[in-house]
Amino acid sequence: MAERKGAGAVVGLGDGWDNDDGAGRRPEDEAGRGVVVAFGQTMKTLRVRERLEREEFGRRLGYSASTIASFEQGRRIPSPRTIEQADEVLGAGGLLHLWKEQVERAQYPVRFQGMAKLEKECIELLVYDALIVNGLLQTKEYMRALLGMRRPPLTQETIDQRVTARLVRQDIFDRQPAPLLGFVMSEAVLRQRYGGKGVLSGRLEHLLLIGQKRNIEIQVMPFNCEDNAGVNGPFTVVTRKDGKKFVYSEAHAISTLEADPEQTALAAARYGIIRSQALSPRESSQFIEKLLGEL
Repeated sequence: MAERKGAGAVVGLGDGWDNDDGAGRRPEDEAGRGVVVAFGQTMKTLRVRERLEREEFGRRLGYSASTIASFEQGRRIPSPRTIEQADEVLGAGGLLHLWKEQVERAQYPVRFQGMAKLEKECIELLVYDALIVNGLLQTKEYMRALLGMRRPPLTQETIDQRVTARLVRQDIFDRQPAPLLGFVMSEAVLRQRYGGKGVLSGRLEHLLLIGQKRNIEIQVMPFNCEDNAGVNGPFTVVTRKDGKKFVYSEAHAISTLEADPEQTALAAARYGIIRSQALSPRESSQFIEKLLGEL
């Protein structure tokens, strides 16, 4: 993924979170791995200093001893909340807190770190999806279903890491001041039974719950809609605090983050048309409730 500045140089900002190879961590992520390993060693040193066995430390954090071992060996990345808990349990006095931002960045492939940063800083984020539910709206069970279908298969640790990372991104819903968030998705996205009936039911209930937030609009583009300006595919328009806009789009194994003013303005206008063609937020909520009742 790249940020394109007009006809100038291409600066890597990348996403491609779902478009990497199936083998897990890529070579360009070795710097991030070094951060995770160093954090794990620090946490282990503090645990040993407190004379806590992994079992007891894990019990206090809500994890198994094997998961604590994965954290300490840099094979699994803890969430920001886990880092905060660990700092308190170990009496680290903020030492582990110092690692939180670096460890959080290391959760993502290098190519996604720029987009993740934009999500944390945006004042508005507008998404059109036609394939799967956007990561910001996914339930944990739906995430695992999607990642479990990847071919070549991902390792369980890679799946766990990516689920944790996506859940961290959802902190955007609780941020203050609250950003304006808009999501338009095709009816096909809502009807997909990836993971089974239970996963679908939980996903629809989650959308109804999230859609109740005053800063969030969720809209459905139904099958019987005769016009759809989004036929070129999914995309996201992000507006930063300084007013600068970016547009993100992806296709198979390719993703781009566009910063050219003309292109971002056109994308924002296209999203406006799509929004007007879709069901209203109230109608969409009723549509989702109807789908849920049919299960």
